[in-house]
Amino acid sequence: MVEYKLVISEAAQSLARTVGDPQAAGFLGKRIGESIGGELIGATGYTFRITGGTDKSGFPLRPDVPGARQTRLYVGDGFGFHATREGMRKRRTFRGNTISEDTVQINLIVEQKGSKPLAELFGAT
Repeated sequence: MVEYKLVISEAAQSLARTVGDPQAAGFLGKRIGESIGGELIGATGYTFRITGGTDKSGFPLRPDVPGARQTRLYVGDGFGFHATREGMRKRRTFRGNTISEDTVQINLIVEQKGSKPLAELFGAT
């Protein structure tokens, strides 16, 4: 059974929602940057874009690593590593850009709004 924690960002507000099968099955194989319809998670009229996530070990999904594999990259200051001094580089572990069974959290942003606010649809106050 696959279960994902969705973090949905809309302007200055973020909502968290957990989805399990069969809704979660619609996310398998999707990549960072792809758009999904809100009908998949019960938000009719909305369109969301996948912006990132984390795997079961806490490693971030990286958009420039193909597939769902885990890899170690030598990175400088930026995504996944913040250098303490200028020119510093370090090897860090990342997960690929494809959502798999090992993914735990998926970050989404709203591309197109629906007729009802998200807080009302998901029961948040």
